[in-house]
Order: sequence, then structure tokens, then C-alpha cells
Amino acid sequence: MKEHTLGMWSGMGMVIANMVGAGVFVSSGSMVDSLNPRQILAAWVVGTLIALAGAKAYSGIVRLVPRSGGEYRFLSTLVHPALGYLAGWASLLIGFSAPIAICATATGAFARTLHAGVNTELVATLMILALTTAHAIGMRSSVAVQNALVAIKILLVAGFVVVGLIGGNNAWPEWTPLACQADAARAGGFPIRAFMRSLFYIAFTFSGWNAAIYAASEFKTPQRDIPRAMILGCIVVGILYLCINWVFVANLPPAEQFRIASAYYGESASITLGHRIMENILGEKGAACMSVLAIVAFISSASAMTFLGPRVYATMARDGFLPAALQGRDGKPPVGAVLMQGAIALFLVFAYSVKDVLANVGAILTLFSALTVFALFWIRLRRTEYPRPALPVLIAAALYLMASAVMLYFGLSGSLTLYLWVGACIPAALAGYFVARRKIFSGSGRNSGE
Repeated sequence: MKEHTLGMWSGMGMVIANMVGAGVFVSSGSMVDSLNPRQILAAWVVGTLIALAGAKAYSGIVRLVPRSGGEYRFLSTLVHPALGYLAGWASLLIGFSAPIAICATATGAFARTLHAGVNTELVATLMILALTTAHAIGMRSSVAVQNALVAIKILLVAGFVVVGLIGGNNAWPEWTPLACQADAARAGGFPIRAFMRSLFYIAFTFSGWNAAIYAASEFKTPQRDIPRAMILGCIVVGILYLCINWVFVANLPPAEQFRIASAYYGESASITLGHRIMENILGEKGAACMSVLAIVAFISSASAMTFLGPRVYATMARDGFLPAALQGRDGKPPVGAVLMQGAIALFLVFAYSVKDVLANVGAILTLFSALTVFALFWIRLRRTEYPRPALPVLIAAALYLMASAVMLYFGLSGSLTLYLWVGACIPAALAGYFVARRKIFSGSGRNSGE
């Protein structure tokens, strides 16, 4: 019998741990060259509202399908198994493995700020191996470690905000973004394309708002606890993000803009707004504290994803779409799935850079979460056996879909690479679905004939 060990606080911890990671410390560095302080803060407000709308919409879905598997399970049950299969592969390759690789690489980069002789790839490799081992051993210890990491991370992030507010500048910043400095004609208009592209980076930082759904079957009362965990987690993280970004924009000296943007685009994730600001306020010790904070945040985030992602693959394995060895046993971690995810994350550490992955991850996660939210309208039209979602849930779903459509329009229209990612992933995953489906049905036929 499956062991139900998770409650609302554990679910909220998963949400916070997934959301507060590499994104908030890395993504803001990409905005300072094209957005002014008001626009950067407005983008984070919009990102918070989009995440809350998504969490509210998902609360309606999890009440209909309170089972583990996330978007794979929701889309398979409510719309079509082929669409769920696509979402499952997106989770495997992009939703969890890629962010784990990003967090591990960022951990190595920040470790280098503490000691110049640190090998970034070695640190990333050891971190992934350690987390993979920890989450393959046992359930209770895995949850306890995860909750402890979340608590430490929240204290450190809160400490960063307090130091920034007390020791830093709190006057409204008036610096001009680099793009406007280079082109005076752009200074008077609103940079709509840059603003919408920034929402992809912000979507990456908020991508854990739905974290608790992936382990729904392991909650004592999933239909009550998961919606509360998602919404409360979004509110806490949204407030933290706004405070962090206020410290960023209020304390960024104009001379630092070029250094920050150049460092970001030059692939040095260790040079962030937070690092420079703590260095300006507290000196070298402050910069070192910032590195420690970031490292804990990255480890906590990667740990949460190492815990949750394999639950999706184990569910797919139980349905016959992945090898049976990935299923795991009731009450135990799905060891095979944990190991497979760790192997993919290790490959990505050495195959891709942070900058190459960030925007593509945000865009594809937005696409599949939007498809999942659309299922609420699909069941109203085509699946009358399900109860109709409440009006507030449908309003939140409509807002989330509209925001996602606008983001995807601007993201796809400006990125050939993103077209290639989506264009390659979808046909390959669909081909895999039909091959797996054929095997499942042929296997059923042989069994029934015996």
C-alpha cells in the first residue's frame, strides 16, 4: 500500500524550493541592458500574477485528478494520452533534468567566487551524484532533507533582502538601460518585445509553482493540501522576488550595468546583480555570503526537482510508456527513474550552457502548462462525466492562457532556436508514443491469448 507522507507544509516547501533557485539570481542580469527599473519590477509583478493564475487553475485540475504524474497524468486523463506523453517527455528532458543541470552548473560557478581553483564541472557532477544518491535511498530521509534545505534557503534569502534594504540605497533608481543609452530613439518608447522576452526568464524562475502536483498520490489529502501549497507558495515567493529585485534595481550603479550584462552574455553565471550589490554594501565578505546563499538556493532547488521529476517517469512506466524498471515500489523512491534523470542532467551539464537553455526551458514549460490549463475548458465541452470547474478557476485559467499565448507569440517570433527545439521534440515524442502504444496493445493481445 502506498505510503502517504506529505502534507500542505511539505507541498509548500516543494513549491518554494523549486521556484527559488538559479533563476532569480541569474535572470535579472539579462534584463538590465534593455529594461529600466520600472519595467523590470513591472515584469516581476506580471510574472507573479501569471504564476498565481496558473496555480489557481491547477487547483481545479488536481481536484479532478488527484494523482501523481503532473501534466503527463492530467493531459492523459482529461484530453488524450498522446498529449500527456508529450508533456511527460518535456518533463523528463526539459522540465526537471535541464533545470537540475542549470542549478548544478551555477553552484560550480558560485563556488569559484569562494575559491578560484574550483572546477565548475566537477562541482556540478558531484552535486548531481550526491542528490541522486540521497533521493534514491529512502522516502522519509529525502523529505526531511528537502524541508531542512527549504528552511535554510528562506532564512538566507530573507537575510539578503534585510541587508539590502538596511544597508543599501532605497531611493527610486533612475538609471537608463544600455539599449537606450546606445540608441536615444528607443528611450521614449516601451520595449514590448524585450519586456515579453523577459517574461520567459521570469517564467523559468516561477516554474516550480506547480511542483506539488508531481507527487500528488503521496499526499494525505491532495485535493485540499496541493491547491493551498501552490497558492501560498506562489504568494511567498512572489513577495520575495519583488523584494530581491527592488534591492537589485535600487543598488545597481550605472557603471555596473555593462559588467553585469557582459558577464551574463559571456556565460559567467557567477557574476550576478546580487553578488555585485552585496560586494558594494559589505565588501568581499558580503560577496562571499551572497555566494553561499546562492549555492544553498541552487542545491535546494535541484534537490526538490530530483525528488519530484522521477514521480512523472515512474507513472509513465506504470502505464507502459517507459521501461518497467523505472516504476519503483510502493512506499519507496523510484530508484531507476531517479538514476535516469541524474544521468540526463549530467549529460546536459557538459553539452549546453546556461544561456542556451534558460529561455528555451521557460518557453516549453509555458507551452505545456498552458495546454494543461486548457484541459479545464476541454472537459466543459467534451468530457461531461467530470464536474464543471468553479467560475474563479475558469477565470484564472482564461487569464493564464491569454498571458501564455502572448508570451509564446513574442518568444517564438524572435527565436529560430526555439522553433527548432519545439519542432524537433514534438515529432520525436509522438513517434515514441505510437511505438510504445503499439507495444502495449500487442503485449495485451498476447497475454489475453494465453
